[in-house]
Amino acid sequence: MTPPPVPLQVNGRSHALAVDGQVPLLQVLRNDLGLNGPKYGCGLGECGACAVLIDGVAARSCCIPLAGVAGRPVTTLEGLGQPGDLHPVQQAFIDTQAAQCGYCLNGMIMATVALLQRHPQPTDAQARTALQHHLCRCGTHIEILAAVQRAAALVAERGSPA
Repeated sequence: MTPPPVPLQVNGRSHALAVDGQVPLLQVLRNDLGLNGPKYGCGLGECGACAVLIDGVAARSCCIPLAGVAGRPVTTLEGLGQPGDLHPVQQAFIDTQAAQCGYCLNGMIMATVALLQRHPQPTDAQARTALQHHLCRCGTHIEILAAVQRAAALVAERGSPA
């Protein structure tokens, strides 16, 4: 028996997916919608590689059931910017060379976007707190913190919200 469609808003597009509502959002984003920004890391909501924005708040998509986001706006890395028109946070991570292997990058970027929406000019302590549960195995934490400050400067320069 096919489950009833679950209404989903991802990156400004509406979807109605006939998927079991208990399936993790991450699985739907990657397998059903072909969005590869959110990564499968731990599957337990511990590492942050799967972070997305739900109602503008960073959330771990690996442990949120699809039914939990029915009809709510979800933004993935792909929904932030496009080649040639990057989101200021994406540009800042490039400018500061904050990526090594890139596995944590999705979560770090999504957490930074959420942080800048709350605190457009975050202190170093606020940035550290916002990113403290996002794991980077390569150890580029200093560059990532520099990217947060660069992103805040870019957002201020552009005069647009994060």
